[in-house]
Amino acid sequence: MIIDANLDNFTTVVLEKSKQVPVLVDFTAEWCAPCRVMEPVLKKIAADAKERFVIVKVDTDEEQKLAGRYGVRGFPTFKLFRHGEVKDELMGAIPESLIREILERYMD
Repeated sequence: MIIDANLDNFTTVVLEKSKQVPVLVDFTAEWCAPCRVMEPVLKKIAADAKERFVIVKVDTDEEQKLAGRYGVRGFPTFKLFRHGEVKDELMGAIPESLIREILERYMD
């Protein structure tokens, strides 16, 4: 499952949850072709989560303040949060193996 985040729930679903498990935030936009390419990849990874990590989606068209707060300049942008902080970042259409590698790196 991929959780939708907005300004109201970001602290809870990303910052607080990242104190328990890694949280990968997908800063995306509806009009972005590479974002649409990444969607099935993220769904596949999320299906394997088994509470070891969380994937969160932020629609940057709707949540421009969050995109600005985290310096999103291109799409898709992935930010890995752990212990309430951004620990890693990737941008663009990236291979599934790289996403899994980053998630594994931050699992305790």
